[in-house]
Amino acid sequence: MPTFEHVVIPEGDLIRTEGGQPVVGSQPIIGLLNGDGVGVDISPVMTTVVNVAVKKAYGGERSIAWCPLYAGLEALQRYGTELPDETMEAIRHLGIAIKGPFTTPIGDEPFVCLYCAHQQDTEDRCEKCGKEDGLTGRYRSINVRMRQHLDLYACVRPVRYFEGVPAPNKYASDVDFVIFRENTEDVYAGFDFERGSETAQAVIALMKKETGRDIRPDSGIGIKPISETGSKRLIRMAIQWAKARGLPSVTLVHKGNIMKFTEGAFAAWGYEVAADEFGDCTLSEKQLQGAPEGKMPPGKILIKDRIADSIFQQIQTRPGEYSVLATPNLNGDYISDAAIALVGGLGLGPGANIGKEAAVFEATHGTAPKYTGMDKVNPGSLILSAVMMLEHMGWQEAADLIVNGMRSAIRSGTVTYDLARLMRAENRKDVTELTCSGFGQAIIEHM
Repeated sequence: MPTFEHVVIPEGDLIRTEGGQPVVGSQPIIGLLNGDGVGVDISPVMTTVVNVAVKKAYGGERSIAWCPLYAGLEALQRYGTELPDETMEAIRHLGIAIKGPFTTPIGDEPFVCLYCAHQQDTEDRCEKCGKEDGLTGRYRSINVRMRQHLDLYACVRPVRYFEGVPAPNKYASDVDFVIFRENTEDVYAGFDFERGSETAQAVIALMKKETGRDIRPDSGIGIKPISETGSKRLIRMAIQWAKARGLPSVTLVHKGNIMKFTEGAFAAWGYEVAADEFGDCTLSEKQLQGAPEGKMPPGKILIKDRIADSIFQQIQTRPGEYSVLATPNLNGDYISDAAIALVGGLGLGPGANIGKEAAVFEATHGTAPKYTGMDKVNPGSLILSAVMMLEHMGWQEAADLIVNGMRSAIRSGTVTYDLARLMRAENRKDVTELTCSGFGQAIIEHM
């Protein structure tokens, strides 16, 4: 058992991994990171909903032992840093954690306040909220560092429509697919060199020497690595997901018509994985042409690929043709947010980051500091991420209770302000606007 400074491991069952799958006891210990901003509002609601669902599903024979872990403001106040090594070690030790949103600096100022996300040039006190104990030096995204440090190579984003949610697309009710986004390579592992820098000039000169191609001398230079190893393990997980759930297809999304040896290779390696490791249950579109009457044999998964810009149109005009999308990092980032918008916005968008030894489930929205402590925001993203966590643990009965409860609560018009506003804009009269905790209670009552 590792020795921790601030983390206290509660009584319960440590989760083991065998054959790439979690082995879960009746009282698993799950890491809980509240997050910054509205994380303090949505995290308690999520744990309450999950605890009730687990109790209802298993008659009290199973329960979750929540283990508080710290990052962001809570870590700064305990450790003096926003992402301590102890937190990473604890997540690896526990195997599964779930987290709220964390502040990510986006400007050039050297200091950021983790209470209100304000950025400034001085470190004495926050010029916006006046707090003195929330300022820290600017840092790279906590989310990205966590994914890379723990090698959480698959960002998994299910996208589905909930009846009653106002959605901008007339085909929204057909949306039900999951996006597997590679989480450690591409722009996440990329190199970015400033215009005029020694390295940028050296790369421009090298390109001229080796290929004869001219790059404007006032260009910034970016390099994006996409490896066979990283691509294949991501696509392997996507195919395994489809196989375990009886889904009909896996689509490889890429820009290989332009970037042949990175994005194009991603698609080529995906076809190799399918043929070499899943040949008994997969069929490519080319192979499908030779099938009797061009029809998919029962029990087979169709492996296909689509150009990235094309998929943006396809998920809007014929989303029912897609069940699993596997993408490099940057494409997956764009497509995930676009897909969530199809069904009504990020408030109901869950997410997970899964690796070989650990899995971290997360709210996919920002910290919304102006609403902190107001019991106002929609906790749906984090609650649905907990649904993914329960499914990952094999506790499908509890997961189904939560989904059914949320579906029924939304259908009946008992929702938080963001959904209530959209529903009223469509002249719906039976809307009851609830607080964050009130929505959690509505989900429980509709289980």
